[in-house]
Amino acid sequence: MPRCARKQCESNIYHVMLRGINRQNIFEDAEDYGKMLRLLKAYQQVCGYSLFAFCLMSNHMHLLMRPGEEPMEKIFRRLGASYVYWFNTKYGRSGHLFQDRYRSEPVKTDGYFLTVIRYIHMNPVKAGKCQQPEEYPYSSFSDYFTNGMIDSEPVLAQMGKEAFFQFHTEQNQDACMDMGEKRPARMTDEKALKTMKKICACENAAEFQTLPTEKRNAALSRLLKKGVSIRQASRITGVSVGIVRKFTEKE
Repeated sequence: MPRCARKQCESNIYHVMLRGINRQNIFEDAEDYGKMLRLLKAYQQVCGYSLFAFCLMSNHMHLLMRPGEEPMEKIFRRLGASYVYWFNTKYGRSGHLFQDRYRSEPVKTDGYFLTVIRYIHMNPVKAGKCQQPEEYPYSSFSDYFTNGMIDSEPVLAQMGKEAFFQFHTEQNQDACMDMGEKRPARMTDEKALKTMKKICACENAAEFQTLPTEKRNAALSRLLKKGVSIRQASRITGVSVGIVRKFTEKE
């Protein structure tokens, strides 16, 4: 069935999320995060889009943006192709890295615009990556206090920098596009990765996927016995959820 074209909202501002295929990591180290940040800045000049907020997490990324000269479909084809080629070359892998098309939601009001910005900046805090949003190096929070690549004027026209900072400290129940997704894993991905390294000496999903089938299967079985959840094992190894689940059925 052909895919339907996305409807354009009047404000032309969208909250966009890109996730790794099978929820696997799309950023393994600081170099990977830095590459994506450079691509976002470079394609700003090429595609003419405005960025109001962003946050890069290990297996997904959030953007709040307004497309300019080119539609979002073309923007993300450019961005995805460049990053995946670079990532696959670096890690000696092939095939898709991102899960299907990007997800997006229209941002129609000033109130929701601010809510999405806070939601994006608080992602690493809620995930336990840091205590305060300003501590996380791969989001746009600090760009509101320095000269970064985001367009801060629409926000700072509504509130000053001090009020912006305070806005992020307020208690809230912000739940935007990925509301209702899975509950937090029983152990952190960092701990799950350490477990994987001990079991099979693999640093990331790309290395895991080069293992011989027998060794890979044995490692998956041991990961699950160590308390790594099915979805978590899929994220850190790059093996599909369906295949990982088969190892629980064999027990």
